[in-house]
Amino acid sequence: MRTVQYVKYGPPSVLRLVEEPKPHAGPGEIRIAVRASCVSPGEVRRRSGAMREALPTVFPVRTGYEAAGVVDEVGEGVTGTQVGDEVFGAAAITGYGSNADHVTLATWAPKPTGWTWEEAAGATGAVETSFRVLDRLAVAAGHTVLVHGAAGGTGSVAVQLAVARGATVIGTASGHNHEFLRSLGAEPTTYGPGLVERVHTLAPSGVDAVFDCAGGVLPDLIAVVGDPARVVTVADITAATHGVHLSHTSPGTALGPADPPATYGLAIAVELAEQGRLRIPVAGAFPLADVAAAHVLSEGGHARGKIVLLH
Repeated sequence: MRTVQYVKYGPPSVLRLVEEPKPHAGPGEIRIAVRASCVSPGEVRRRSGAMREALPTVFPVRTGYEAAGVVDEVGEGVTGTQVGDEVFGAAAITGYGSNADHVTLATWAPKPTGWTWEEAAGATGAVETSFRVLDRLAVAAGHTVLVHGAAGGTGSVAVQLAVARGATVIGTASGHNHEFLRSLGAEPTTYGPGLVERVHTLAPSGVDAVFDCAGGVLPDLIAVVGDPARVVTVADITAATHGVHLSHTSPGTALGPADPPATYGLAIAVELAEQGRLRIPVAGAFPLADVAAAHVLSEGGHARGKIVLLH
């Protein structure tokens, strides 16, 4: 099978398609024939070498954590899933990267009937991250939440899941993405100087929680809510110096203890998707062989939604 890997840090051009044997589903796992897989900002930063101190790497590295496809092998102990089922999920730690023709999954859920393969491929990480952070912040009906970086792959899903909980959501984004945020149920505002004042104008009664998906402005985000404990970031590795929690699931010495993935969120996401209340915006879809171009788009930092590879 084809799989994407790199043998050294560097620009997107270090990515290569290589031939590898198919993995096999271990106990509690399934294997899928991949229809689409995802490119995440985290793995793009890792490939560049920006995360080398926080996440030591053993080369070669196979890329990709999320995928959607058709089950073609079921591991020991798996029930409720059979060969031929259409699913989406996260690659098993012991398996191959998901940017491959076949991958083993450790967590998965049925593909919603209304989602394309591209949408399903980009769902798992954004859903699990959003549930994990919204739960830590105890976001509930009646709360007002600021999502910083609300038009991105994770931010756009976080907006919808917070709205589904009954929260009022304010989202930061560039001006050309404001109508997009309104379509998701958020009140948009812009980045940059004056953010604190703009948010206070939109939420005169105060903000209850901040979900940072973009990084770079933690002092302003703390000022918005008044307490660093009410801010959680998934994008700013300086979090600890500000008293803010950095939420992640990948172990790393410089990142601190990892949070458990909110795997139950996949089942709720499927329910919301079937009700038409959750969509996964896709910023771009590339053939697997054009994985370098997908990484270039991600590095630009302004993609509206998820970036996926078609197999």
